[in-house]
Amino acid sequence: MKTNGSPITFTPPPRTGPITPRQRKIKRVALVTVPYHSGVVESAGTWLNVGFVYIAGALREAGYEVDYYDAMALWHDEAQIQKRLEDFRPDVVCTSAFTAAIVAATKLLRLAKQIDPEIVTVIGNVHATFCYQEMLRIDHDAIDYVVRGEGELTLPQLLNCLNAGDDPAKVAGLAFWRDGGVIATRSAPFIRDLDALPTAWDLVEWPIYKYRAKNDARLAIVSSARGCQQDCSFCSQKLFWRRGWRARSAENFVAEIEMLHQKYGVQVAMLADEIPTFDRPRWERILDLMIERKPGVRLLMETRVDDIVRDEDIMDRYAEAGVEHIYVGVEAGQQATLDLFKKGSKAADSRRAIDIINGSDIVSETSFVLGMPGDTPETFKEAVELAKLYNPDMAFFLAIAPWPYADLYPQLEAHVATKDYSKYNLVQPVVKPDAMTLEEVERELGRASRNFFMHKFQNLDQLSEWKQEFMLAVFDILINHSYLSGQMQEMAAGQRMPEAVKQMLRKVNATRRDLKVQAGAEPRNFAPIP
Repeated sequence: MKTNGSPITFTPPPRTGPITPRQRKIKRVALVTVPYHSGVVESAGTWLNVGFVYIAGALREAGYEVDYYDAMALWHDEAQIQKRLEDFRPDVVCTSAFTAAIVAATKLLRLAKQIDPEIVTVIGNVHATFCYQEMLRIDHDAIDYVVRGEGELTLPQLLNCLNAGDDPAKVAGLAFWRDGGVIATRSAPFIRDLDALPTAWDLVEWPIYKYRAKNDARLAIVSSARGCQQDCSFCSQKLFWRRGWRARSAENFVAEIEMLHQKYGVQVAMLADEIPTFDRPRWERILDLMIERKPGVRLLMETRVDDIVRDEDIMDRYAEAGVEHIYVGVEAGQQATLDLFKKGSKAADSRRAIDIINGSDIVSETSFVLGMPGDTPETFKEAVELAKLYNPDMAFFLAIAPWPYADLYPQLEAHVATKDYSKYNLVQPVVKPDAMTLEEVERELGRASRNFFMHKFQNLDQLSEWKQEFMLAVFDILINHSYLSGQMQEMAAGQRMPEAVKQMLRKVNATRRDLKVQAGAEPRNFAPIP
């Protein structure tokens, strides 16, 4: 396996005989998400797998029957997964996994083989695209095929090939085990016309997808563009997309937003794009269409610090178009660390971007990556003080995850304390700094979050009324649903919360109860305030 992002391509060895045709034709395909949970993003709500919406659409267009099964969002265990598979009786089981979920994904595919050894198992996504050699060498008994890159064209081509009794080595974008070794076919080209891709929104089990910060509003994940042209050394996206970027037309994207609201009751949509604002004229057209058509959907998004600074003159249109929450990756406050991460941005711009977002009364969120080899308890404290200075509404302090295919990995490898990928979730430290233990890193990460949010709640009355409402919901999420529950519960218990803060939270809670009563809803506290 290479770590520079370039897939290794093998020429298939000559076979000694013809490919044996399958006795059972492939008709039914189960797309199953991995039942992996870490309490990070999922704490804010239930998020669908938009990639499977596209894959399901492509498979149906090719004539296959599809079950979109979100075992992760449903919190299903092995017994429930087994029952669903037995009921559907798929010929193929496909899953998709980021690095932290890869162990659970392999277990899922092995379960499928136990249910029916004739089931064809397929896996894709970033980790599989770059680590297929390791995966197939260790788990080729559970994994039949790896889809490297986009799957909308590759997967139907594979299944058609198998049904025809032809050689999968002819299909671009695959890796598989054959004759005691790994075969990797040529890389598949990227899909150019994203507007033309079919989708399968009707297969989504909509009632389970909720956004907790807005009273369990129905939540969709949408994609307006694919790709990333940045050069961040710790990230996977630039490698997966090969530093390219493609986009749907503004009209096509906004029409989908309208449809999701009208047909499925979607109220909030999160953009899965890495940089939706990359092409400013296209992004302005999206904003204008959202303002004109008023589709009834609020937008959550991530973008670059540089693009927010660039767009300062149109931030009022962001807000009018329904952009309600923007995440920008600050990652570090020192320019030397930003340069190491190859962020391509200046530390001063990070604070400016957050000021611009706040000035537009849009929720601002950022994160700081900690646990690098040179970190100490003092650098954690410095990060918290920097976060307070930048003043986002939310800041999260994450453990560096050493993706084995990232550019930064060779510099971290000597400090990697475990190869258990299930811990590579940005919460559990896996890189050991020179002057700290992993336990100390974990403790300092929790302390950093608690201290930052203590500061935010001490200054909650400085926010607009709707942001106060939002932050109270965030407090409920942190204390009851997230990986930070322990630290937040300690804060809420009053051991570290000043009486003035507790009084303010009681007041906001009382206001919320009054509004609930006026609306005829059952009142409830959003957090246990002593």
